[in-house]
Amino acid sequence: MGPCRLKVDRASDTFRALAEAIVYQQLTGKAAATILGRVKALFPPPFPTPRGILRRPEASLRGAGLSGGKIRALKDLARLSLDGTVPAIGVLKSLEDDRIVERLTEVHGIGPWTVHMLLIFRLGRPDVLPVTDYGVRKGFAKTFRLKDLPTPEQLLARGERWRPWRSTASWYLWRSLEL
Repeated sequence: MGPCRLKVDRASDTFRALAEAIVYQQLTGKAAATILGRVKALFPPPFPTPRGILRRPEASLRGAGLSGGKIRALKDLARLSLDGTVPAIGVLKSLEDDRIVERLTEVHGIGPWTVHMLLIFRLGRPDVLPVTDYGVRKGFAKTFRLKDLPTPEQLLARGERWRPWRSTASWYLWRSLEL
């Protein structure tokens, strides 16, 4: 695979990064981008604000292609962003990874996997191993010639060898599926 080419798209706004992650969950990139474009078109540019999401009727958001679960998640994210539960990006940068996971998983629809993706791809954290990620598990099984996918516990145990560069290890495991 050559040198690691992990690209970090630095987040300038926690709300925006997580709102985009919610829209993209369990969808193909193309479908999610289409829906996100429709949602953004409902608001003044460049991106909806937490207050804007809270004011927007559910029917309007459904019309843009969001499911009921994603609407609930976006509205919860908006509420918790306004009350400070979801910290601003500057505050996030100063927190330890575990504390970020703890804070952000308080939002309905945001689980550890979503936070791990934020840590790797938006905050550029070097030591994140998303042990529940299918691609990481599949890449591990392929790389180490396993018949079955490793459990998250097995992957976590092996991942201790890769500290403090587990994000890079994750990137290589994802890329191994392309070989």
